[in-house]
Amino acid sequence: MDIEAVAKRIHNIWPILDERQRRLLAASEAQSLGHGGVTAVSEICGLSRVTISKGIKELDEELLVFEGNKIRRPGSGRPSLVDSDPTLMTDLEAILDSTTRGDPESIVRWTCLSTRKIADALVSLGHKISYRKVDILLKDLGYSLQSNRKVEEGKQHEDRNEQFMFINDQVKKALKANQPVISVDTKKKELVGNYKNQGTTWRPKGDPVKVNVYDFIDLSVPKAIPYGIYDIGCDTGFVNVGTDHDTSSFAVASIRGWWKNIGRKSYPSLKYILITADGGGSNGYRLNLWKYELQKLANELRVPIRVCHFPPGTSKWNKVEHRLFSFISTNWKGQPLRDYETVVNLISHTYTAKGLKVICKLDRRKYKVGLKITKEQKESINIEKNKFHGEWNYTIHNWKM
Repeated sequence: MDIEAVAKRIHNIWPILDERQRRLLAASEAQSLGHGGVTAVSEICGLSRVTISKGIKELDEELLVFEGNKIRRPGSGRPSLVDSDPTLMTDLEAILDSTTRGDPESIVRWTCLSTRKIADALVSLGHKISYRKVDILLKDLGYSLQSNRKVEEGKQHEDRNEQFMFINDQVKKALKANQPVISVDTKKKELVGNYKNQGTTWRPKGDPVKVNVYDFIDLSVPKAIPYGIYDIGCDTGFVNVGTDHDTSSFAVASIRGWWKNIGRKSYPSLKYILITADGGGSNGYRLNLWKYELQKLANELRVPIRVCHFPPGTSKWNKVEHRLFSFISTNWKGQPLRDYETVVNLISHTYTAKGLKVICKLDRRKYKVGLKITKEQKESINIEKNKFHGEWNYTIHNWKM
């Protein structure tokens, strides 16, 4: 067959063909030329000999129609960037970690960094990625572009962002030194009894779980007070379910429970503990009882306890909220918390695909409300305040024995 005629046919139709059609046309013409046809057609159209040989194999195996009329057969083509670069997603989430915004218990999140800046940061870490690919990965992770919404109440502190960066820096240093970083907070108090719990569960049609019609606040109704400790480095959670009052003594007792049940096994070479906490509540930065109880714990463990508080009005950024409490809420949604055993079991069976494990204990001890420490007790607190907002960032040093 005349090679010039083959070249003319190929050049006439080549511009309107897709990738698969070009491969098959080249393979067909190469077969028609016989010996040396693959080399000749490769020189005419520019496809490699390997590609043309694959096309000939497809023709021989009669694989002309693929599922969904795809150009490439399933599994062919360039490998996924996520598969070929195993550290990409880890580095991406690390970059987003300190800049992520949004309701921690919501599936939808957003970030204040642009896709170009994120791509530049990833490239500086050695990844080959474009800002367009970053956009795709962000959407896969549940991020979206959001406009402003009026949800802020009150004036934000002028050093809000600086405190966020300070906390982030302290956490990184502690994790690098293999020291425990725990995020602590009290989850919303729950009524214990046959009361409605938000959410839905799979049930036979027309057979919902029957609960009380009313759930008015009643002091006689028992309540569960879950105090959570989330270990950022180990991705583990400890929840101490109180039955009395949410006080500073209860908060530190919960942290002590975390150490006895999880911490001492995970950190045999303990040098200090870093705690990130809200600015208010039972672990508020203004509470002397909180600091006094931490002093007793520091003396028991014989190590300093460093504390970083989130600025007022920013408690939802604390890791325990969206790394522990949100999964607990998902796990028990639609389940009436009829008794304390149910509460403990549902929390204990909380886990995630990434490996979160939770230990839960019931605390029936009594904690007095309104306790105030004496002048002597206050003076016994061996506290060192940081130069940057010492009211939020401080270290409780243990007394040397």
